[in-house]
Amino acid sequence: MSKNYIFSSESVGEGHPDKVCDTISDAILDACLAQDKNSRVACETFVKSNLVVVGGEITTNAKFDYNEVIRGAIRGIGYVNDDDIFHADKVFITNALTSQSADISQGVDAKKAAGKATAEQGAGDQGLMFGYASNETKELMPAPIMFAHHLGRELTRIRKSGKVKWLRPDAKSQVSVQYEDGKPKAITSVVISTQHTADVSNKTIRDFITKNVINRVLPKKLLSKKTQLLINPTGRFVVGGPEGDSGLTGRKIIVDTYGGMGRHGGGAFSGKDPSKVDRSAAYMGRYVAKNVVASGLATHCEVQFAYAIGYPDPVSVAVDTFGTGVISDEQITEAVKKVFSFKPADIVKQLKLLRPIFSATTNYGHFGKVNDLDTITWEKTDKVKALQRAAK
Repeated sequence: MSKNYIFSSESVGEGHPDKVCDTISDAILDACLAQDKNSRVACETFVKSNLVVVGGEITTNAKFDYNEVIRGAIRGIGYVNDDDIFHADKVFITNALTSQSADISQGVDAKKAAGKATAEQGAGDQGLMFGYASNETKELMPAPIMFAHHLGRELTRIRKSGKVKWLRPDAKSQVSVQYEDGKPKAITSVVISTQHTADVSNKTIRDFITKNVINRVLPKKLLSKKTQLLINPTGRFVVGGPEGDSGLTGRKIIVDTYGGMGRHGGGAFSGKDPSKVDRSAAYMGRYVAKNVVASGLATHCEVQFAYAIGYPDPVSVAVDTFGTGVISDEQITEAVKKVFSFKPADIVKQLKLLRPIFSATTNYGHFGKVNDLDTITWEKTDKVKALQRAAK
């Protein structure tokens, strides 16, 4: 890619139909893990109008009311208004969850099985996962996606404060950043669409969002009179959420990761317990890439792993620093292999993933959250010195 370009990334609010589904799926996962840390969960959700369908495979000793958890998740998002077609207390729920396949289970379990190569815990599926970090922001994330997340988070904070009565849960944000010599130099456009009540004017919405969200959240040095602001550009956004569009778990994987700046292996996160390497190894990839950048070995870093189902070791590990490494990518790769273990059981243990922490990851990105490192452990930079030593 040229060093002079414009790059755009989007984020979505908690009330977006797909994020509603992610929220429900992760709420069910956490309810399982809260009682049984060895739960195997692959929960997917579909929503439309006043219907919620949950399906997938769950094997757990946890006992709880699934409908209560689903309604609680919807209530937490904010679908509780009298005029909501999709309402926490009124939705119809269909539960199509079954237990995990025994064939998959024997591959993941840390014990011998006929035809299984080892007795170690294996990966829950084959696949490839990526982790990414860059020095563009204090979170060591790409600027466009972090700016988009910050906008969405502030819009939700204002809505949930109850001070602005016309705001409703569904919302999207998008930020375009001008790069010069590979570094963010200006924000060229900002797009925000927020659901609202029918009695508020488009001008009121635009003026409020400009003053109280955009100008307060985005770096002033990157904004100018040339920055294009597009706020509710259709002119009206009253019908939203699952009433306006269907939603499905795992359909916002680029929002969840790096906004398109880093590559993605294709696996979704929400509703999956950490035996699924789609989730846990992607978290590990972020952990590794972030520590590489924090150590000063590179300003940009992407890590890829690949796994075979039932097998404990990755079949490949690759590091790409896009020419920004102070030593070769091959040397960084060897240092990474010395410092980190990529076996699924070791990832789960090191990142403390057998806890009901996943609802904290669902919205505004699974990466770049640095305010609660006891929960979001993969954002720690505690391997910097070890990497520096290993790279010598």
